[in-house]
Amino acid sequence: MAANQAHRDDNLIEDIQSRLDNLNKSERKVAEAILRDPSAATRYSIAALARAADVSEPTVNRFCRGFSATGFPDFKIRLAQSIATGTPYIGQNVEADDTVAEFADKIMLSTIASLDKARQALDPKSLASAIDYLIQAKQINFFGMGGSASVALDAQHKFFRFNIPVMSYDDALMQRMVAAGSSVGDVIVLISYTGRTMETVEIAQLARANGATVIGITNPDSPLADACTVALEVTAPEDTEVYMPMSSRIIHLTVIDILATGVTLKRGADFLGHLKKIKESLKPTRFPSNPSNPA
Repeated sequence: MAANQAHRDDNLIEDIQSRLDNLNKSERKVAEAILRDPSAATRYSIAALARAADVSEPTVNRFCRGFSATGFPDFKIRLAQSIATGTPYIGQNVEADDTVAEFADKIMLSTIASLDKARQALDPKSLASAIDYLIQAKQINFFGMGGSASVALDAQHKFFRFNIPVMSYDDALMQRMVAAGSSVGDVIVLISYTGRTMETVEIAQLARANGATVIGITNPDSPLADACTVALEVTAPEDTEVYMPMSSRIIHLTVIDILATGVTLKRGADFLGHLKKIKESLKPTRFPSNPSNPA
């Protein structure tokens, strides 16, 4: 078990390369088909990879299990994680001479891999606690600065449906004033990839000093995480000192979706009628999906 776990923790592509000489003839053909174009391999079905390697589908499955994957889908996720290695300013593993198709594919794959890492890292107990605080809130404020401002605004768009007063703020002075005016029963959600912005940490401390509950969506073991009532700790393989944040924003938006879904489920079936009424209010603003047949 320990040996298998070690293989899971290594870079999968490097692991395949290092074990190439120890594979039997059929499994080596699978390995070579993957190594020829790892990005393409993440898009293959098991049948397509078997054809590319000129082997049977059971051989592909056996190969995947040999690298501690539970099956071909799990193997593809780990392969995508191996590809996601990081590229300055633009995206992960992107080269200056990449075609549009190539760098688009790499960005998609790195985002998929980052989401999977975040999925594994999220603590269900912290999520449940955050959802309970949000359900009981008398008002909710979402704070985000810079790239996180768009996540805070998205959260406002989702949470206004819950009949709880909700606002988003992207200005540090406004955030500070709102935090100073907060009290017991208020919930402030602070969104920060690094969790190291001094103003954000000070705002969290100010809000808590006034009795508000502070939920952080931020980097593990960061100063912001330490300052929050509940920290939803997520990370992404990107360096915001050098790189333009990409996957972290997608991860934070996904966490907001999880929280909104949790609040919806906690409200129970009786609340679904309210959500349906809001959704149906948009129908008059849209063209029919099939103009030739409005019915």
